[in-house]
Amino acid sequence: MNGHSGPSNGVATAGAGDSTNHNEPSTSANGPVNGYVQTPSLYQIHHEDIITHLFQSGFQTGNYADTLLHVRGTVYRLHALILSRSPYLAHLMSTSPQTSNQHIIYVNLDHEPEVTDEGFHHALAYLYSAHSLANIRPENARGVLAAACLLGRMDDLCNYAYEICRQSISLDTLPIWLEFVESLSPPSSDGSSTPVVEQHQHTRTTVFGPYAQRLRDDVFNFLIVTLPNLVNFGGQATPTTPLPEGASQHADAGRETLLQVFARVPFELFKAAVESPTFHFASTHSRFKFAKDAIEIRKQGIARGQGAEETVVLAFGGGPSGVLVTRKLRRRQLWKVGNP
Repeated sequence: MNGHSGPSNGVATAGAGDSTNHNEPSTSANGPVNGYVQTPSLYQIHHEDIITHLFQSGFQTGNYADTLLHVRGTVYRLHALILSRSPYLAHLMSTSPQTSNQHIIYVNLDHEPEVTDEGFHHALAYLYSAHSLANIRPENARGVLAAACLLGRMDDLCNYAYEICRQSISLDTLPIWLEFVESLSPPSSDGSSTPVVEQHQHTRTTVFGPYAQRLRDDVFNFLIVTLPNLVNFGGQATPTTPLPEGASQHADAGRETLLQVFARVPFELFKAAVESPTFHFASTHSRFKFAKDAIEIRKQGIARGQGAEETVVLAFGGGPSGVLVTRKLRRRQLWKVGNP
């Protein structure tokens, strides 16, 4: 893309040019108060007019731009005064050459794969106006969060994108989130992910900063609290609280669903989940049996060919859950060469 101004400044995305999106948070008027609709004040109208002008004329069309921002082959015509709201971009402008009263800056995202082109576009747009919030969806929220964390001093946008990410965790999207969580785990000396005993672990430093651990905790909570309730897992029934008629089939189906999910969970998360007292079971034996069945399925899939053997043992008197999940490397068979 060239550096000319126009309606497609930066990455062309669906809805990016629609400033009248009905899902967009509005600041132009207050809601009803005690049954009366408040008329926007002159101050509010003037403020909204300026923000809309900055977004449409400044960001979307790049009018009167004094800065060319290059990122992954895309060129944005932007404005140094607005970009200086970001400490990251302010530093780039202060250390980049300036010719003919124009800044030329290059943003290198080669080592930040989580910062998507669309996410970076919406984060840039947020520097101009909150209009960009209308375009943040579950499909792009993680890229927006990564870009906002990179640009810095965008806590409101980070929290907004993070909340959309948190709400998007579901049974359908879980494989994507499990892959993300696995990427956060620091490798151990044997090349596998570092096992953990507790729910929390030392999360690898990423562009997400503290949001990396928060998202990991959200996925973990989904596994041990939300998902069992979602599939009507019957392991919480007790002899004094018998299951209603027909509930046993639902419980079996729920258990099978959980087994299939836990068969694909990275080991460090699998271990932490099974050993967590927050993951409720009717008894220690039922927890042990669940872990054993899951490991059998894992042997045919995720644990196959990794050179490690996963096991579960009853840990009477040790650990709050009563079970212990371990993994050890298989010993390589040594071949002895005999004399002919």
